[in-house]
Amino acid sequence: MAVGTLGALVHGCSLPVFLRFFADLVDSFGSHADDPDTMVRLVVRYAFYFLVVGAAIWASSWAEISCWMWTGERQSTRMRIRYLQAALKQDVSFFDTDVRTSDVIYAINADAVIVQDAISEKLGNLIHYMATFVAGFVVGFTAAWQLALVTLAVVPLIAVIGGLTAATMGKLSSKSQDALSSASNIAEQALSQIRIVQSFVGEQRVAQAYSAALAVAQSIGYRNGFAKGLGLGGTYFTVFCCYALLLWYGGHLVRGHHTNGGLAIATMFSVMIGGLALGQSAPSMAAFAKARVAAAKIFRIIDHTPGITKEGVELESVTGRLELRNVEFAYPSRPDTPILRRFSLSVPAGKTIALVGSSGSGKSTVVSLIERFYDPSSGQIMLDGVELKDLKLRWLRSQIGLVSQEPALFATSIRENLLLGREEASQVEMEEAARVANAHSFIIKLPDGYDTQVGERGLQLSGGQKQRIAIARAMLKNPAILLLDEATSALDSESEKLVQEALDRFMIGRTTLVIAHRLSTIRKADLVAVLQAGAVSEMGAHDDLMARGDSGAYAKLIRMQEQAHEAALVSARRSSARPSSARNSVSSPIMMRNSSYGRSPYSRRLSDFSTADFSLSVIHDPAAHRMGMGMEKLAFRAQASSFWRLAKMNSPEWGYALAGSVGSMVCGSFSAIFAYILSAVLSIYYTPDPRHMDREITKYCYLLIGMSSAALLFNTVQHLFWDTVGENLTKRVREKMLTAVLRNEMAWFDMEANASAHIAARLALDAQNVRSAIGDRISIIVQNSALMLVACTAGFVLQWRLALVLLAVFPLVVGATVLQKMFMKGFSGDLEGAHAKATQIAGEAVANVRTVAAFNSEDKITRLFEANLQRPLRRCFWKGQIAGIGYGVAQFLLYASYALGLWYAAWLVKHGISDFSKTIRVFMVLMVSANGAAETLTLAPDFIKGGRAMQSVFETIDRKTEIEPDDVDAAAVPERPRGDVELKHVDFSYPSRPDIQVFRDLSLRARAGRTLALVGPSGCGKSSVLALIQRFYEPSSGRVLLDGKDIRKYNLKALRRVVAMVPQEPFLFAGTIHDNIAYGREGATEAEVVEAATQANAHKFVSALPEGYKTCVGERGVQLSGGQRQRIAIAVIDDGKVVEQGSHSHLLNHHPDGCYARMLQFQRLTPHTLAVPGPSASNV
Repeated sequence: MAVGTLGALVHGCSLPVFLRFFADLVDSFGSHADDPDTMVRLVVRYAFYFLVVGAAIWASSWAEISCWMWTGERQSTRMRIRYLQAALKQDVSFFDTDVRTSDVIYAINADAVIVQDAISEKLGNLIHYMATFVAGFVVGFTAAWQLALVTLAVVPLIAVIGGLTAATMGKLSSKSQDALSSASNIAEQALSQIRIVQSFVGEQRVAQAYSAALAVAQSIGYRNGFAKGLGLGGTYFTVFCCYALLLWYGGHLVRGHHTNGGLAIATMFSVMIGGLALGQSAPSMAAFAKARVAAAKIFRIIDHTPGITKEGVELESVTGRLELRNVEFAYPSRPDTPILRRFSLSVPAGKTIALVGSSGSGKSTVVSLIERFYDPSSGQIMLDGVELKDLKLRWLRSQIGLVSQEPALFATSIRENLLLGREEASQVEMEEAARVANAHSFIIKLPDGYDTQVGERGLQLSGGQKQRIAIARAMLKNPAILLLDEATSALDSESEKLVQEALDRFMIGRTTLVIAHRLSTIRKADLVAVLQAGAVSEMGAHDDLMARGDSGAYAKLIRMQEQAHEAALVSARRSSARPSSARNSVSSPIMMRNSSYGRSPYSRRLSDFSTADFSLSVIHDPAAHRMGMGMEKLAFRAQASSFWRLAKMNSPEWGYALAGSVGSMVCGSFSAIFAYILSAVLSIYYTPDPRHMDREITKYCYLLIGMSSAALLFNTVQHLFWDTVGENLTKRVREKMLTAVLRNEMAWFDMEANASAHIAARLALDAQNVRSAIGDRISIIVQNSALMLVACTAGFVLQWRLALVLLAVFPLVVGATVLQKMFMKGFSGDLEGAHAKATQIAGEAVANVRTVAAFNSEDKITRLFEANLQRPLRRCFWKGQIAGIGYGVAQFLLYASYALGLWYAAWLVKHGISDFSKTIRVFMVLMVSANGAAETLTLAPDFIKGGRAMQSVFETIDRKTEIEPDDVDAAAVPERPRGDVELKHVDFSYPSRPDIQVFRDLSLRARAGRTLALVGPSGCGKSSVLALIQRFYEPSSGRVLLDGKDIRKYNLKALRRVVAMVPQEPFLFAGTIHDNIAYGREGATEAEVVEAATQANAHKFVSALPEGYKTCVGERGVQLSGGQRQRIAIAVIDDGKVVEQGSHSHLLNHHPDGCYARMLQFQRLTPHTLAVPGPSASNV
């Protein structure tokens, strides 16, 4: 920072110093007009000084750019790391009420970029411009202090205008970022559960909600543009009026012989540059306003102190005796809804206790309290007689092993996921834990074994495989206390038996709490605790509780389950009495035809997690990638084509763009006119006639006052209309990108580069980079182009020879800057890609914060996050070096051109070809235009980002999906399909892993109105059958038929409307219960929502909530228990005639399972149940 600050200060001071030399040269011109030889000698001396200044600028600009870019990247890297560290150390309740996963992604991906921009480039610019401002006034005071003093009197007014503008823009930026964060949350939720969205044909609803959120940000953007234009226009209004006063007063001093023309013009020029520098600092101040808002969000997390104390004592040994005494608890997000009421429970050391009860009775809450995810409102929770609050939190959690009902894996290798249990574990220990959990056999069959990438949220593995890895992870931890929340719920019968035996051995000598609904699991427990209404109603051994008969709550629960099973069996017998043609037929059992038995249907080869290089752009075709550098020749043409496509996309705003361009051109021409007025006044200062001098100066002062009013108007017009163009383009691009993404087939989403966090980042950054390049930067280009046009016209009219010489050296400056652009292009994409990977890590960690906390993995996740930020950090260093040197070369050539121009001007005057008045006007006007050209060329980084973003945008929009969802030529699904589903001789491999065959010659049939249960080991292909029926994927060969017709001939969305899906792992969107239930049918009435909830046995608990159906479920439904979430998922209204169920009933208590069976019978649908043994399988 010190070197960068020094470079910025020297760079900023160089222009006023140059102007002082220039003023002395001008005075030499005026004083030695009658002595050509002396004049030329002095001009050559000052031309050499100009070269010295150019060299100083070369060195200082290199130090400024390279050091500040490096500083900004390092600071933002540390900020990202500290943010994630702080976020992962917060209480779980903090994520229930204050922070969403999308907030973390947005903060690390967007807010950190805003802060980085402010503390690197913009801070360097501010120091630079402030140095120019101060140096300008210093030169002014030393040259003519009277003029400088007059100028100083108006500076506070300029500062007030700038402060008001920055404050207004800061408030608007805060509101805009909040709206964009909401839109990002909508997109992230939809993309992370794209199967749910596509299954319920919810793409249009997602797009509409996303568009509505963007519309809020759009309207704020309009106001922001108006405020920016008005503030900048007010600044120029004040500056121009100030110079009108200075010109008049300068003339007064010259006529009174208080100063000479050279000193007067030194003050004039220095104050001019200082004032313009103050105006040029406005974008930096606007960036600081945005950065303050972004940084406030980041530091709110960093500075937040967790409510749960981390420090405490560590016990020398742990026996495992747990006791809960009179515990009262309500979730912080719903403080008015108590979950536990004077809850008391004692768990003897080394014993196993099963917690049973209806969904929402508090079973999972007890687990959360023991893990200290939350602290009770009152009461005590004790371990070996010591209250948990007095124990060191990390030590406590190291003694506890947790296996949740919804296993959480991270997008890394199986090895890394297992080592979350214990980092220092050896390969032998890890394999032993996997063997005990019955996971080793399927892991070694994978191509990469333990190094196989599991994908985002472990989606490359089946539910059973994920659960077994989660169990192995807990075993590797070797805890004293086990918390098993439906640990074997997702396993098939064979795997469950093996894992349960392993768990039985593993639980010996350990205190174990088991949450279970299966009678076989409950029977093995030493004690059974029945939870009702947040309290323990009964407790004892299974046989003792059953002996209580009808008077016991436990016996009633068991009897209710048996009655539900009996009712389902009776129903099944009645159904079996139908003619044989209505029965299900399975031509080829899955177990016999599946050549990938035991392997994951979703598995695929991915690059190593720690070294993967990701890009925000869509993955290119491999053949095109192999062409390498040959494709670079078409890059410019592709970007030009993308630009014109964007222009056409922006066609509704062409009128606004035209109005904004008029404003830009007028504002740009003002700079050239301003320079012309100053040079004209300079020549008038050497007029010997005082009256003529006074008359001419007064005329130009009035002209400046008129320009000040026009500047106020046209700056407002420029920024208001260009911001309107930019906001509309940004909104339109984001909408089209999301719509295009939602059309893609499921295989596209299986690619790791297309993970939800990556796509959400692409939606946020690509559109913003396009807007920055197309909207904001074009405004500056038009402005500077008008400046160049006016300046060049004036130059050629006044003295075409000098104008030609000055313009002849411009290609050297352009070439140097283009070289800088080429080098910067080679680095920009890599930096973005590495940041995107780090963002995914952070997003997954926060989404699975309970798992991270339970395994004390905060530091490991942070180290992994930090490792993925090192690559952009290293690249940024070299990027800054090249950019700084390139910019310095361009600036040196610019000042060399000044030296050449001045020498040639003196030569023209010496030989009588021109005079002092014309040459000084040409030089000054073209000098200002050169500054404008240099400013335009410094926009190269924004255009590089914009060009890449344009390509990414159109690659996303133009991609042709492999499975067309809106094929108008496809057949319509009958309004009342029978529901007969058949797979005929199906071969299938997942596109991401074509070498692993899931099905070979698979044939099976589910006849209309009947239930088909798919059973088999985890990874045998049960979920793949359901995916094929919904056309998430296409079979390699064979056909999938609905009512005898190939489903590929049906319109895809129409097909999915008649297929209802209840997934294994319930997912709810962050909205109300009413919105989630109504998700399956647009325009569902209140009565329909209540009826659906009643059939799914959800109405009772929903009605008991304070806000009923208007209760917000939180992100991913975290405000509800697992069973409650599942019942809401079952209740989602869908008119499907074919029902697909994942293995979901493990999350429900016995009553809802029976209730759901009655619901299927009531609707007379064709259910396909992917089930584990138990009630669901016995009802077929």
